[in-house]
Formats: sequence, structure tokens, C-alpha cells
Amino acid sequence: MKTITIKQPWATLIKEGYKEYEFRTWKSSYRGEILIHAGKTIDKVAMKRFEHLNLEYPLGCIIAKAKMTDCVKVDEEFANKMLKKDKDVYHNLTRKREKSLYGFKLEEVEKIDPIFAKGMLSLWEYDYRK
Repeated sequence: MKTITIKQPWATLIKEGYKEYEFRTWKSSYRGEILIHAGKTIDKVAMKRFEHLNLEYPLGCIIAKAKMTDCVKVDEEFANKMLKKDKDVYHNLTRKREKSLYGFKLEEVEKIDPIFAKGMLSLWEYDYRK
């Protein structure tokens, strides 16, 4: 199954339903089921911003399954919409970027028991069996 590695706390925020888009500098035509892999690196500034949620942030494991239903180019209108929705979660959209940014829409997120796995760049395959 297609899998995407995401830094913490972002992977857990997706798993817990706080974040519905994952952002990349590349677009994807993939649509369908996708596993959410929490990488081994963390965004220390963001971890402080979300410590009040008292969530667990496992590292190096697959923690959720979702459906990737869209890939949208982030423009000013989209960024403003997301910032109005949750300025903490979508805080990074306020930065000026030289490269284009794309949002992968993640829906129907299901929590799964952690499966330890080595992450990779881009979308990668994992042999997932329930």
C-alpha cells in the first residue's frame, strides 16, 4: 500500500483528526488508500505548540490509514482558508515560498496499532495486511 512518511507532530495530528492536508513541494496524481508513517525526526517548534493536546508522538512507525482524495496547489486563497480553520496547524502556510506547495487531502483517517518500519522519501510501498 502507498505510504507517506511525515515528521512528528504532524503525523499524529493527522491521525487524531486535527490536520486534513499534508504539504509537499511536489504534486501527486495518486488517489486512494495511504498509510501514515511517523518518521524518526521531529519538528521541535511545532511539538511545543501542540504539547497542550497531551498526545503521544511515536517515531519510526506506521500509525494510521487514510484515503488521499485530492492534491491541490496551495495559493493565497487556499492558505487563508486553512489559516482561518486552524492557525496553529496550518501556521507554515504563512511563509513566503520560492517553490510551489501542494496539499494532499487526507480523509477517512483510521488509527491503527503502530507498525515499526523504516521511512522513505516520496510515496513508498508497504505490504500492509490488517
